[in-house]
Amino acid sequence: MCGIVGVLSNNEAAPQLVEALKRLEYRGYDSAGIATVHEKRLDRRREVGKLVNLSDKLVHEPLAGKVGIGHTRWATHGAPSVGNAHPHRAGRVAVVHNGIIENYRELRAELAELGVPFQTETDTETVALLCEHYLATGLGPQDAATATIARLEGAFALCFIFDGEEDLLIAARLGSPLAIGHGDGEMFIGSDAIALAPMTNRITYLEEGDRAEITRAGATIYDHSGTLANREIREVNLAHTQVEKGGHKHFMAKEIHEQPAVLADCLKTYISNNAITLPEPFDFTGIDRIIMVACGTAHIACTVAKYWFEQLARLPVEVDIASEFRYREPPIQTRTATIFVSQSGETADTLAALRYCKDKAQSVLSVVNVPESSIARESDVSFPIHAGVEVGVASTKAFTNQLAVLMSLAITAARQRGAIDAAREAELVGQFAHVPGLINQALGLSGHISDLSRKLATASDILFLGRGSMYPMAHEGALKLKEISYIHAEAYASGELKHGPIALVEETLPVVVLAPRDALFDKTVSNMQEVMARKGMVLLVSDAAGITQAGDDVWATIQMPDVDPIFAPLVYVVPAQLLAYHTAVHKGTDVDQPRNLAKSVTVE
Repeated sequence: MCGIVGVLSNNEAAPQLVEALKRLEYRGYDSAGIATVHEKRLDRRREVGKLVNLSDKLVHEPLAGKVGIGHTRWATHGAPSVGNAHPHRAGRVAVVHNGIIENYRELRAELAELGVPFQTETDTETVALLCEHYLATGLGPQDAATATIARLEGAFALCFIFDGEEDLLIAARLGSPLAIGHGDGEMFIGSDAIALAPMTNRITYLEEGDRAEITRAGATIYDHSGTLANREIREVNLAHTQVEKGGHKHFMAKEIHEQPAVLADCLKTYISNNAITLPEPFDFTGIDRIIMVACGTAHIACTVAKYWFEQLARLPVEVDIASEFRYREPPIQTRTATIFVSQSGETADTLAALRYCKDKAQSVLSVVNVPESSIARESDVSFPIHAGVEVGVASTKAFTNQLAVLMSLAITAARQRGAIDAAREAELVGQFAHVPGLINQALGLSGHISDLSRKLATASDILFLGRGSMYPMAHEGALKLKEISYIHAEAYASGELKHGPIALVEETLPVVVLAPRDALFDKTVSNMQEVMARKGMVLLVSDAAGITQAGDDVWATIQMPDVDPIFAPLVYVVPAQLLAYHTAVHKGTDVDQPRNLAKSVTVE
């Protein structure tokens, strides 16, 4: 989603703004721009497409000034264009915005009655025009911004600069994240700490409804009621904010290959002395039911974890898509724990669902990659996944570490509730500790998977099948393929094949079957036979025993290392990721920043 930066610097702002925006490219965007104030005069530059286009423009049309704001835009209101790009300017004010102003039509109508003309299709322009209107009534910048912010409804992060003000940024946050960076006689604003990493590690996170007046001397922060607020300055560990590709062609490839290392790091936090040790204690003995809520890939991680909690801990689990959950106003019984999973910890729908549950559920837990995120801060207990910065829009290593943390919670619940004894826990933990090595073996199949993907790249449709915990993994494989290769892909439980999807099977249809040789394998083979009898192209992903049992009629195979079925999702996700990655590479699509997608979805 859109990225925001702002600087009050002792040096030229434009290079710092562009560099900070580069660190936010992972969020996804379709245009970019910056604005500065120099010799009391406000000016801006904007371009459509990648940041290199903006950088080229700045070579020919440089912007001077030591105060400025910058933005990468992911289009919501209005198509990607220079005119719709941020920063938006109206007279003496320029503003950048992440989020959606829900009442912009009403505000626009009000301004139109005053004779104010509009130049763009965006909701953000309304913010700039409203602020300029208040300036025209005689209000100063601080009061004009305050009056403007008070009129806005929706979810937003905002940063304003003004003509004639070379030592002032005004920022506000409601629903979308925003952080203030503290330097040595300098101050900064960013959508997250990653953007500010080269400039400072001293960060203040604005809370819901906060407004900040920022000068080089520091920040004055007011809460939603206008009362002075004392927000903590935290020293953030930025050791894992590097976003280089590390010799790989794409960030996604790098992040796929980082999985053994980041998973091992994660397990160091959750495993000690042959037992699971949660970084924060939680008692599952008083829980009768779990509700898990997430979006996208995180939702698929929850669906996998449902099998683990129910099979290991005998705890019933309901899994919901965050964007649907709160709108059906589900009843939440006592002794219910809710678990919210989000890579960024800022996912708007997931955060809204969490707030719905706050005064209803017995406990609110979260599984996040950003410990200082809104979802983490608003949870009763938050469990970090330790995946490091994930730049590729299609989640890979974060998904794997989400699974690892959810497995740790499931084993803890099982042990606490007496569903397993200490010996069984030690056995599970011993197998768990070997998973990074098994993932490393699976990564060794990348060349073979690339060869198979040349054929997949010519397909217009692909099916994924799986049973048990491989059913959600089939969904993950289909989602990854759709996200980055733009090939239509669907996932089905293998047993559902004959209830409709088999009508799609023909000679040109690849069918990817995820099937370790487990208790369900024989049934999966029967489903594969139904596909092959209709000349479908079966790509079987299984272990050596499974491939041998399946016979020679399959189109192709990917031979996986042997793994205990309960841990299979953590290993079998690798070929699903690599199939998507190599297929996209062969098609020539933008692997790291696929069209229309954003990394962090901070609007509903």
